Amino acid sequence: MKRLSRVLAAATLALVASTAARAQEVTLDVLYAFPAFAKFHEPIAAEFMKKNPNIKINFRAPAASYDEGHQTMLRQSVTNQLPDVYYSGFHLLTELVDTLDKRKQVVDLGPMLAAEPEAWRKANYSDALLSLGQVHGKQAGLAFNASTPLMYFNAELVKKAGGDPEKMPDNWTDLLALAKKIRTTDTAGLAYNIHDWPDDWLWRGMVLQGGSTLLSADETKVAFGGEYGQKILETLRSLVTEGGMPLIDWDQSRQQFIAGKMGIFFDTPARLRQVTDLVGERFTMKTALFPIDDKAKGKLPTGGNAALITAKDPAKQKAAWEFIKFVTGPEAQKIVVESAGYMPTNLRAGDDAFLGPFYKDNANFRTINGQVSRAAPWQGYPGGNSVRIWRQQREVVSGVMRGDITPKAGIERIVSETEALMK
Repeated sequence: MKRLSRVLAAATLALVASTAARAQEVTLDVLYAFPAFAKFHEPIAAEFMKKNPNIKINFRAPAASYDEGHQTMLRQSVTNQLPDVYYSGFHLLTELVDTLDKRKQVVDLGPMLAAEPEAWRKANYSDALLSLGQVHGKQAGLAFNASTPLMYFNAELVKKAGGDPEKMPDNWTDLLALAKKIRTTDTAGLAYNIHDWPDDWLWRGMVLQGGSTLLSADETKVAFGGEYGQKILETLRSLVTEGGMPLIDWDQSRQQFIAGKMGIFFDTPARLRQVTDLVGERFTMKTALFPIDDKAKGKLPTGGNAALITAKDPAKQKAAWEFIKFVTGPEAQKIVVESAGYMPTNLRAGDDAFLGPFYKDNANFRTINGQVSRAAPWQGYPGGNSVRIWRQQREVVSGVMRGDITPKAGIERIVSETEALMK
């Protein structure tokens, strides 16, 4: 009888322990943008779950773009169907956090970060990296992906046109001159697919590289109007008239570049691995820094996203913090860089234990790090109409590049429509 009692007691303890273990299990609902980015989100989540067996990561169907994800979050904020973790595009972060804050639906990561050892914080995140996830001085998120526009080019076509693949033009006038020489009846000189880009990242690239800011100091007016903005639109028109840029969609431009029928192609470094693999041995593909007309004040918009916690349950918030620390850590950032091409958002990621050997063997992936000093925050417009503003700006930019709208009329329309939507 005593033996039976001991067996029953042991079984009861085992059941209690098992139940307690299950009770500690947490499943996090996670939403990110761009289905193709499953190539790094999935392996990162798998590695995290291996190290944290009591936390399960469940990905919702990815949003088609940052803009689409943003609209989804705004709708689900109203219906209280938000995910536990969301990766917000930097340019929409302020607008989203302002909306979620009103309903207390986003977690301030500042106290969580402050609770970590100071030495750990300094070893992993610089002030600049942390600032990418801040809204009104609050640490709303941690930067997960970061990128600035990157130049890809066909070294053989550049050399054939008299250019030097080891020293590509560093300003738009010289780049256009080279593109004009590359251009033939069946080969495009270059492509800068701003006319069909899903957000205003490439537009801001043109605005900031020339030394301007996007908005006035009081954020009531745009700062790129007049002759400055007219020059930008004239340059964009010249891409077509002089550089032979075909006004086709981004994917078609990419295919033309991969086929060896385009000399220079601008894209996010996030697709560097994909393009590298598709080019294969067709030609020697290289990367170069984005052309900057104003070397003293020129900047570039930092694309990418920050991971936010929108979970309400304390246990989920705690688990989500562990997840965010991991995805912005050196191990996860190594996966991101090697599978895509982004700039790492962790200070330790470049160490020999992580990306050091990879960068040594893959110069094209290392190029983007040369633009870190020019990286500027990619902020949205005041007024809550950032998505709509770009869609209207893009319509005008496309019209100018097609030759249907003059650059002067185009910038006047962009300024007036943008400022009207900012109010």
